[in-house]
Amino acid sequence: MKNLMAIYFLLMSVTVVAQPAGYYQSALGKTGTALQNELKTIIDNHNVQSFPLWTSFAVTDKRSGNIIWDIYSDIPGGTPSYTYSIGTDQCGQYNGEGDCYNHEHLWPKTYFNNAFPMTSDLHHLVPTDGWVNNKRSNFPFDWVQNGSTVWTGTNGSATGSSTSFSNYNGQVFEPIDAYKGDIARIYFYMSTRYKGEDGSWKNWEMANGAELTNEAKQMLLQWHTTDPVSQKEIDRNNSIFTIQGNRNPFVDYPLFADCIFGTSDCTPLQASNFRKKVVEIFPNPATDVLQLRLPQNSTNENLSIRVYNTLGQPLLESSNPRIDLKRIPAGVYYLQAKNEGELFYGRFIKK
Repeated sequence: MKNLMAIYFLLMSVTVVAQPAGYYQSALGKTGTALQNELKTIIDNHNVQSFPLWTSFAVTDKRSGNIIWDIYSDIPGGTPSYTYSIGTDQCGQYNGEGDCYNHEHLWPKTYFNNAFPMTSDLHHLVPTDGWVNNKRSNFPFDWVQNGSTVWTGTNGSATGSSTSFSNYNGQVFEPIDAYKGDIARIYFYMSTRYKGEDGSWKNWEMANGAELTNEAKQMLLQWHTTDPVSQKEIDRNNSIFTIQGNRNPFVDYPLFADCIFGTSDCTPLQASNFRKKVVEIFPNPATDVLQLRLPQNSTNENLSIRVYNTLGQPLLESSNPRIDLKRIPAGVYYLQAKNEGELFYGRFIKK
């Protein structure tokens, strides 16, 4: 079981995400199947959208300059071979990579028979290059075995033989590392949102109905761990909430994933354990230095600061409100400050 105080801290810190007060309160204190069932109740019965979702994508997946955010062509920190303007570059026909973008059902619609509300659920629908979407086909997500690559896209996405699924001889699709965690959290959402509504769903390598297979769980939990929640996911989750009226719990509370699909225990997480004191931190996003500003009536004489990653692992400690971030990589982090018998919490992004 992960460090309990770290879990308390992580769950408390996420209150700064734009969600209604008490949205997850009924889930606290539960774990495993009970936790998943309660989360299903919380995120169930969302506002069903009509299809296609071009207008929604212009809100949920917009980059600066009216560019669509395509996870199959994006090169984080680099320059993609092509970009798409929202609206003008959408399509249904394509002849090669870079022609246009369309709708990608990350959980293939063939496995839920193209039925509503799944077929228009924005949490698992993203705009992607049409040609690459076609290359992905209905293949499971997985790591491609070394030396087995069949096709590689311009940003490094690839198809080839499976690493995780022992009885599967077809191709798998591997996205780049920067989006592996995004996909894992979407699959955790789908398995939870449609739990018990999957009577007509088909079984495949990643799931029996909506229940993830053991091999898929192991693979997706690794992707979830190695690619933590990004600002893109947080922003997208907030945007979808304004449209559909439900959220992805595994973006808001990453540790829920291991408490349901892994081995962690969330039963100690009771609502009474949480105190809502959020400290001011800036700049946010930060680069090399983060500044903490305590309330005016506080001093820094007994200040103790600890920074955690999204899995609740402590990465650095400081007694100085000016925190040096050079030793940690880019990502989303949570901060706990103890001072004069009080606890303060915050969340920040390291660029």
